Amino acid sequence: MGLTKQERFSTVLSGKTADRPLVSGWHHFLDKEHTAKDLAEATVAFQKKYDWDWIKINPRATYLAEAFGNEYDFSDYEWVFPKITKVQINTPEKLAELKLVDIATNPYLQEQIEVVKQLKKEIPEVPLAPTVFSPLSILLFLIGNHSYVNQTWYGSEKPLDFKELLETHRSEVHRALHVIAMGIAEFVSELESFGTEGLFYATTGTIHPELFSEEEFNEFSRPYDLIVLHAVKANGRILHTCGSYAKPEFFNDYPAEAISWDPDEEGNPAISTDTFSKVKIAGVDHHIFDENHVEEIQKQAKEALDANEGQPFSLAPNCAVNPDASEKALTALREAIQTV
Repeated sequence: MGLTKQERFSTVLSGKTADRPLVSGWHHFLDKEHTAKDLAEATVAFQKKYDWDWIKINPRATYLAEAFGNEYDFSDYEWVFPKITKVQINTPEKLAELKLVDIATNPYLQEQIEVVKQLKKEIPEVPLAPTVFSPLSILLFLIGNHSYVNQTWYGSEKPLDFKELLETHRSEVHRALHVIAMGIAEFVSELESFGTEGLFYATTGTIHPELFSEEEFNEFSRPYDLIVLHAVKANGRILHTCGSYAKPEFFNDYPAEAISWDPDEEGNPAISTDTFSKVKIAGVDHHIFDENHVEEIQKQAKEALDANEGQPFSLAPNCAVNPDASEKALTALREAIQTV
């Protein structure tokens, strides 16, 4: 008899091989991501259909920016990003006004806590990894920017220039990052108290060299990442570094057990890489989850599993798949693990 989902997740995330690799998939539920009830119901239905080994709880992309004051129009999306209607920090002086969130009264954070409670009630056997963004990513959202190179937030007409803020308000930037980090650390600790087994921690695309040098990243991301990651127990922390030139090896010394990245993007190591020692979570191009690419999904999944045979590993898309991903495509990902 095989391991339970909890046992398998714990074994693999602790860096050991289990009875087989893990498998999971995720996407946004754009029409179901605005209330705890809807998101929990959509997540449970998704899990019951595909029987993933673990769940990345996929909230709306803006919930943490909302928690600190941004506002959005949820009737108007560009991809998975709603149109921004209020930027919390629209002048440099407002950096110093950012306040620590009160977890107990913040509706956006309480919403996600309620999602965890509902999932624990409905599918207690499945390990949960809630999604949070790095303080640097959140601060970029709060000044009206995107956290990916060559992208601007939909609806943000005059975002503050972060590099200019580093020249004129460097200490205030650090203060704001610290306020955000302390709030998120308290939040993830609270989530853990309700039974979450993991954490999906996204630095988004902020490591890209056209956004920040390594020196800048080490100053404006690393110390605040560590505050959040140290707030939860070991053996469940998954760090996601997104897009091209994502440098997964850069995070070797981070307190995280696994790395999620896109081996197919420019400048990134292949799925067979030995440049970092953490558990790999990747394997299939997230752009191809439609009915026309089922055979390619099967092929890529087999290649990823073969490349990581005998190692702790979780097969997964390289990033979130399209919200309209086909059932056949997702089933192909799930069934690939049965051939192991």
